[in-house]
Amino acid sequence: MGIKDQLRRVDNHSTISSEFRVHTSSGALLSAITLAVIFLLVKTELAFNMRVQTVTEVHVNASSPDALKMEFDVTFHNLACGLISVDAADPTGQPQSLHLDKTHRIHKHRIDKDGKRIGRRSPFELGDTLTHEHELEKLMEEKRRQMMAEQAEAEEEEDSSKEIEDNESGEEEFCGSCYGAGDAEECCNTCDDVKRAYQRRGWQLEDLSLIKQCKHLKKSDEEAGEGCNISGFVALSTGGGNVHFVPGRSLENFGHEKELGFSDFLLSTFETYNVSHTINKLKFGRPIPGQEYQLDGESRIIQDVFGMYQYYINVVPTTFSKLKQDPKRPYKSKIETFQFSVTEHMRHVSPGAGRGLPGVYFFYEVSPLHVSVRETRRGFIRFFTSIVGVVGGIFTFMGMVDKYVHMLSGRNSNRSSHLGY
Repeated sequence: MGIKDQLRRVDNHSTISSEFRVHTSSGALLSAITLAVIFLLVKTELAFNMRVQTVTEVHVNASSPDALKMEFDVTFHNLACGLISVDAADPTGQPQSLHLDKTHRIHKHRIDKDGKRIGRRSPFELGDTLTHEHELEKLMEEKRRQMMAEQAEAEEEEDSSKEIEDNESGEEEFCGSCYGAGDAEECCNTCDDVKRAYQRRGWQLEDLSLIKQCKHLKKSDEEAGEGCNISGFVALSTGGGNVHFVPGRSLENFGHEKELGFSDFLLSTFETYNVSHTINKLKFGRPIPGQEYQLDGESRIIQDVFGMYQYYINVVPTTFSKLKQDPKRPYKSKIETFQFSVTEHMRHVSPGAGRGLPGVYFFYEVSPLHVSVRETRRGFIRFFTSIVGVVGGIFTFMGMVDKYVHMLSGRNSNRSSHLGY
C-alpha cells in the first residue's frame, strides 16, 4: 500500500460525489442566510477583538507622589477682584511656599453684572489671606496707623499712578525698583513683581501704599457690583492641606475704616463677601482619555451671605498606560496623574462667633491607594479562535436545518404521490 493510500485511510473530510448531491431551493435560501450571518458575526468579532479597552487595577501605594499640581478656574459672581485673595496651607494651617518663580501662574479677570469680562486679566501672587477674625482686627489697626500717611501722599500717588500706567502700556522702557529685595539688575515693574521678590527673600511687605508700583491698583469700592474670575494652577504638598479663596489684605481698600468700629467693619466684611461661585475647571495632574471631572461646570448659589463653602477632595494617584508605547517619548506612553472624589458642605459662620471668615475652601488629602489604568486589546489570535467557532457552529446548525427541511419536503412529496397527485 502506497503512502497516498495510507493517507486516504485517515481522511476525515471525505467529499461526496456531485451525483449524490441534491440541490433544492430551500437549500439555496439557507446557504444565502448562512453567508449573511457569517459575514455579520465576523464583522462583529473583528470590531470586538480589535477595540481598545481599559483595565483598572487598584493596589496600595508604597510611596507618596513627588508632586501634586492643581489647576482651577473659578468665577465669583458677586465678589470684586479686589476683595479676593488665594493661598494654600498645609494640615497645620501654615502657608505653603507655592509660587516663588518668575512665571505668573494665577490671574484675575474682572467681570461685569452681565458676566462679560472687563479689560485684560491681571496676574497676582498667592498669600495675604485672612481666615480668622483676629487677623481682620489686626489689619484694621494697621490701616488706621497708615491713614494719615496715605492722605499726605495723595498727590504723589496720582502722579505715580500715571507713571506706572505709562510703563505698563509699553510706551517707554522702564525698570522699576524691587526695594532691596530683588537680585542684581532685576526689575520689578508691577506690584506683583515686588511681592514676589519679597516672598523670595522671606520678607514681609508691611505697607503697599509706600510701593510705587502698587499705587495704581483699583480699590474694591471702585469695583462695586462686579464679579471676578480667578484661574491658574499651583503646586501643592502631597501631605494634604487646602486651597482657599478668602478675604485678603485688599479689604483695606474699602475706604471707610476710619469711620467704622471693628464690629461694624467685621459685619460689613461678612455682608460684602457673598461666596456664590461657578467652578469652570478643577483638576489635578495631566488629563487622561475618558476622564471626567465632577466639579467642572458646577455652580453654587449661596443664599446665606455668612457662608463658608467647603469641598473635601480625596486625591487618588493614577497611572495610565497607553497600548502603543513610544520609546522616544515615554511621557506620552505612560501618564502619571490623579483622579479625585469630592464631597461638599456649606458651613454657617456668624460675625463675632470666632468660626472664621466667609470663603471657599478646597480641602484635599492624597489617598494611600494607587489606581493603574492600562489600555489592552484582545488581538488577532482570539479573533481567529472566535471565527473558527462562529463559522463551524453556523455551518453545523444550518446543515441540521437543511436536513430537517429536506426531510419534511420528502415526506410531503411521498404523501402526494400516494394520493394520486
